[in-house]
Amino acid sequence: MKNYMAPMEGVTNWVYRNAYHDCFYPMDKYFTPFITAKPNKRLSSKEIKEVSPETNGSLPVIPQILTNNAEDFVKTAHIFRDEYGHREVNLNLGCPSGTVTAKGKGAGFLGEPEKLERFLDEIFEHTDMEISIKTRVGTDYEEDWDRLLEIYSRYPMKELIIHPRLLKDYYKGTPRYELFQKAQVSLKVPLGYNGDIFSVEAYQEMREKFPEADSFMYGRGVIARPYLLDAIKKDTWEGCGSSDSMESYKKKMRQFHDRLYHDYQGYLSGERNVLFRMKEVWSYMAPGFTNYTKYLKKIKKSQHFGDYEAAVMSLFGEQEITGA
Repeated sequence: MKNYMAPMEGVTNWVYRNAYHDCFYPMDKYFTPFITAKPNKRLSSKEIKEVSPETNGSLPVIPQILTNNAEDFVKTAHIFRDEYGHREVNLNLGCPSGTVTAKGKGAGFLGEPEKLERFLDEIFEHTDMEISIKTRVGTDYEEDWDRLLEIYSRYPMKELIIHPRLLKDYYKGTPRYELFQKAQVSLKVPLGYNGDIFSVEAYQEMREKFPEADSFMYGRGVIARPYLLDAIKKDTWEGCGSSDSMESYKKKMRQFHDRLYHDYQGYLSGERNVLFRMKEVWSYMAPGFTNYTKYLKKIKKSQHFGDYEAAVMSLFGEQEITGA
């Protein structure tokens, strides 16, 4: 079973990935937040940092591409290959954001199966790299999935990572597990599962539901509890789940926070930019602490490093993590 970090815009950038990789049980792959392919694509300095070995070191990073234009996909993929040494790219067919789907991209592309099929014909013929796909199971109806499975079965993809929700579900409700099971029956390519793995218990449940899955991808769950994979992989540790274990996870969270905070100060200019990034991370992490509400309010209201650091110190000093 391989473990992947999901791409999350504004959170899992190269700074976050490096800090995470050094502080917690490492992922087998880290997928970049999507990079939009455009005609005559030239990577911005921000995009270069996402895919460059100079910033990612030896991390197993997979660039993710967002587009519905095959020529733009191929050109962008070959930039990643020729200039930065990547051998695999990932196609985003899962993003549910309205600004993305309104343009027929991300999960919005799933609503045009004939166009999608022509697109996949082109990219698999002309991209001299391994291609994996991250997908939802349709736009509005479960029946969408049957047609999409028919399409996906035709291509030699590296892996199909499935978030078993429709576009209209966004992140609400229970994932449609039966549609992932249908993919296991219909497809012969490696399959990855993504969706609602927020705890060790949820992980174990998914392992029981999908024992033949090749990988699990973690998004909001591991951002909320960065030690989650430690708890999953180390669940045979003596004392795991005890107060001693929780205390060790809390200590690692503090080390991770301090590393991330320090690295952002070295990369970004100005208190405002650094605090913006850290507040975004805390919007996910804070609910993993007991009685976190007032501390999160202080963190979000902070305008200067001193105020921010005092709020964070109080949270770590006065509250406990709620477990994995």
